[in-house]
Amino acid sequence: MRSVASYVFMSLLVFILPIACIDPEETTLSTSKTILLVEGTLTDLAEPQIIKLSQAQADRLTGQFMTVPVTKASVDIMVDSAQLISCHETLDGSYQLPGDFRGQVGHAYQLRFTLPNGTRYVSTQQVMPSVAPIDRITARFNPASLSVQQLNGYTAAHDIFIDSQDPGSERNYYRWEWKLWERQYWCHSCRQGVYSKYKVLPTVYRARDYFVTGTELYEDCFTPPAGKAGEEAPEVPKEDWIYDYGCQTPCWQLIYGYDIVVFDDQFTNGRPIIQQRVAQIPFYDTGPGLVDVRQSSLTADAYRYYKLFQEQTQHTGGLADTPPSALGGNVYQVDHPQIRAVGYFSASAISLVHYWLDRKDTKGVSYGATGPVDTLRGNGSYGSVSDGLFYALNARQPTLEPSPPYLGERQKAKVRLWPNTDRPPLAPCLQSDRQTPFKPEGWKD
Repeated sequence: MRSVASYVFMSLLVFILPIACIDPEETTLSTSKTILLVEGTLTDLAEPQIIKLSQAQADRLTGQFMTVPVTKASVDIMVDSAQLISCHETLDGSYQLPGDFRGQVGHAYQLRFTLPNGTRYVSTQQVMPSVAPIDRITARFNPASLSVQQLNGYTAAHDIFIDSQDPGSERNYYRWEWKLWERQYWCHSCRQGVYSKYKVLPTVYRARDYFVTGTELYEDCFTPPAGKAGEEAPEVPKEDWIYDYGCQTPCWQLIYGYDIVVFDDQFTNGRPIIQQRVAQIPFYDTGPGLVDVRQSSLTADAYRYYKLFQEQTQHTGGLADTPPSALGGNVYQVDHPQIRAVGYFSASAISLVHYWLDRKDTKGVSYGATGPVDTLRGNGSYGSVSDGLFYALNARQPTLEPSPPYLGERQKAKVRLWPNTDRPPLAPCLQSDRQTPFKPEGWKD
């Protein structure tokens, strides 16, 4: 799931956050500085335990924020001040603990890492608290659930509620997160090019109209430069275009919630938590989806951090309001403890429930159906549901590569490959944090 660092970056993008020097509580960072972002929550679930490191900086000219992963860092977890467990970098900026590692309630964890330039960081020690189980989940369609700023004025969503029994023996702090799985029917997009299953042979052309492919697998976009590469080469248009390609196999899109929802049982200690709203799932399209709802335990310090960030980001009325400041978390430089990274390293027990959202109670049009339709092309090849989700995610309709034969007034592809018997091809569903070819647990066919 997404850590607070992700929420921080989202707020940087939305509010064009000013950045300056670092305070242990609230951090205002100057745009000339680079912000170190730390994402990492250890859980007691049998799932990948990952620490993510990245850097964000505002462009001096545009003011837009960009992040780049921090690679080649040395990352470790200290367990109970006695055992040091090393992480290995699986993707740029992603450092994973051994596959059999799972956090345990009552044990203490501390993040330690060294950047490539030798700068060392540590976190405060985090003792994993226990968590009460989710007893029940319900969903209710609400045509006015979302803020009008969230989806260009579109407000319909499903409000998700949980019931849980709060333990009376101790003070408890909760956090809720959600992740939505939707069937995805479009797996690749190519800008100013076309998708090719095989590598294009250099300087080999056919009839001055086609690039020729060989037999070596490629499975990616072929994007030749505009113009002609030679006397026999095809002419590549200078205009801008995008072609979208369907999926070879079943594929699922992962959509994450970015709202922070936390709760303190100070006034409800030992009593049932009833109909607590923990998520708002936008009505992206009419097809069903699977919602993963996670109820996490928090330490008192982690709760205060998330609560402060929630108040800064979710009670801002608009761009004219005072923007939130970046929050320095519990990860700091060893040699300069006053310098803190943005984000919070934590250890949380999790109660996870897979909830099937059938969307049978919806009214009106989905967000994906609000987009304009290309009347020349009509609906996509895979049905209105797939086009709706595509629009909801991309704010445009999918554009198909024109298929051969290119005769008469039939539209031609901007770039044409030979042989062309499989044009346009389907693309593989590649595993990432945004999509997966593996059917999620709890999915109903």
